[in-house]
Amino acid sequence: MLVSLTVGKVDAGVAVLLTEDKRLIEFPSILLPPDISSGSIVDITVARNHASEAASAAAFATLQSTIYRTFGQKTPSAPVLRCRNATQTSVVLEWDPIDIATASLRGLTLYRNGSKAGTIPNPRDVHSTKLSGLAVDTEYVFHLVLRTSAGTYSSEKLAVRTHKMTELSGITITPGHMPTSLRESLQKTVERIGAKIVDTVRIDTTHFVCTEGRGQAWERAVENNIPVVVPDWVKGCEREGRIVGVRGYYLNADPRLRNVGPGVGMGQRSPQVPPQPSPTTQVTPPTPERASASSNRERGREDDRPPPPPPKFEKVAAEAPEPKSAAEEQKVRTEDLKPSNPSEEDEEESGESDEETGAEEKAAEAGLSTQGKQGGSETPEDDGASFHDVKL
Repeated sequence: MLVSLTVGKVDAGVAVLLTEDKRLIEFPSILLPPDISSGSIVDITVARNHASEAASAAAFATLQSTIYRTFGQKTPSAPVLRCRNATQTSVVLEWDPIDIATASLRGLTLYRNGSKAGTIPNPRDVHSTKLSGLAVDTEYVFHLVLRTSAGTYSSEKLAVRTHKMTELSGITITPGHMPTSLRESLQKTVERIGAKIVDTVRIDTTHFVCTEGRGQAWERAVENNIPVVVPDWVKGCEREGRIVGVRGYYLNADPRLRNVGPGVGMGQRSPQVPPQPSPTTQVTPPTPERASASSNRERGREDDRPPPPPPKFEKVAAEAPEPKSAAEEQKVRTEDLKPSNPSEEDEEESGESDEETGAEEKAAEAGLSTQGKQGGSETPEDDGASFHDVKL
């Protein structure tokens, strides 16, 4: 298709072209001949390039197929959780290497009974973990949660029950330096109780058994806080029929700390160490002194001494009154001779008999005798009578 256009204006980068129907078209001036100017007429041929279109469509389809095969067909996989070993108080869990396809890893988390137990460090390289401090004979439910840029994926829930104290199948032993005969005996004992024995220290190793503390395996066991015991610990578990404490079976432990009970797996019983008597403090009585002449004389002097006077006690209120002196008796008589007040006469009328009785008692105590009035005798009707003359 041939199109004729008139150049209207030419700028540094854009030229304005006019069509026959006076339409303006902005056209890059770099595509025009270099000698054109305003008013020049240019012929432009317009045609469709089918070959280029086909090539471009084929390249785009190839790119889409590559993207689909790389990112659309494979997705991250959910982790697969398994129980590797279980003891009375610990559980060892393991899982397959995680597959996140082309997604980006965001984290791997372990859950216990629906609660977060912890985040797994370096999930691309770490494929197992150990949980300690669990309760004896208790069921726990675990599952893993994988978080990626393509989504979140959870594993199937795994139920694990810790062992009873009488179940010894969870014991995993790594032997160390010991005599050959003792190693063979240890192997047979482990087989009898149903435990496992491995050659290297692993994450599921529960005890390291040896008679000498040396070697790389021993150093790794100490580094991982694995109990290092003597072979007698395995025999003690067989004898007791249950897992026993390791306190008395360490390399440098005192054998007397071991709790030896009735045999269950073996007919023989190891000799028991008799208990040591506890230290007591004995008090020795003093040696009696021998009698001598000087001591006899001292005893005789003590016998000749007069007895001590009886202790003096305070006088009580109920004790009889002491005899009064002549001055005190005269004072009592003078007080009795004083006439009574008129205001007290009415009171003496109501208590005449009581006063007479009291006066007689006082006179009797002082050794005095009462006399009648001067110039007359006392009559029962005379309520205000008093003593006017008292003779000793």
